[in-house]
Amino acid sequence: MPADYPHIVKSLQSTFSQAFYDRAKHIPNAENIVALFDGFRTLLCQYALYHSGKDQQILLQKYAAELEQEILHSLCLFCQEKKDCSSCRLRAQHISTAFVQALPDIQQLLLTDIRAAYEGDPAAVDEIETLLCYPGVLAITYQRMAHFLYKQGVRIVPRIITEHAHSLTGIDIHPGAEIGPAFFIDHGTGVVIGETCVIGSHVKLYQGVTLGAKSFPLDEHGNPVKGIKRHPNLGNHVIIYAETTVLGDINIGDGAVIGANKWITQDVPPYSKVN
Repeated sequence: MPADYPHIVKSLQSTFSQAFYDRAKHIPNAENIVALFDGFRTLLCQYALYHSGKDQQILLQKYAAELEQEILHSLCLFCQEKKDCSSCRLRAQHISTAFVQALPDIQQLLLTDIRAAYEGDPAAVDEIETLLCYPGVLAITYQRMAHFLYKQGVRIVPRIITEHAHSLTGIDIHPGAEIGPAFFIDHGTGVVIGETCVIGSHVKLYQGVTLGAKSFPLDEHGNPVKGIKRHPNLGNHVIIYAETTVLGDINIGDGAVIGANKWITQDVPPYSKVN
């Protein structure tokens, strides 16, 4: 008996609420976004040096136009006007332009991360090796791009970018995390960094480290309270070894060293050691 395709399609469509169905045209395209930011990463990391400067300019213009459309989808998805309004279009254009203009600054930050990976791992024979092979460098590359868009108020698109990196590396860094220069994740698998983390410069994490939140406070309706600070703050030159969990809005002071397999829920003073 042949399948009843019209009935199946109608059933699939009716599964979602009408509100979701009406907004479907504004949902950003995850596949397009992944391909787009793979392209931005190529430009940032200069894998395409065999292209002329003119070729790269053409690529950059193409990527900027595509980014503007995906940002527009994201803005319209949450727009209170419930329509493709001119204000969303202008804002999408502004954010896309600002992102492209920020690429040199993002690249400079990435260079400090690449250098930190080389200096922080005696097994690394060259900075190029860390760029090509180290999952921590790959993850922070995507996160730094996503973080710029997050700070501009774009939703969905930054999460797609960092979840793409998560799927590639096993490293989960929320795009909202504030991360200073010369950041290095050694090995990387299983690292989790939450949305409201603030991380200083020259910080080094090992595999399995979680910078997470405690149990979420609930509002009067039993829903998690949104938009509050709930993740740790790490000072400069902090080192946290493998499989350690640091929870809550606490402070890990400059130069602190936390050993492996620890459970940290209180402040750690500067230049102290937790063995």
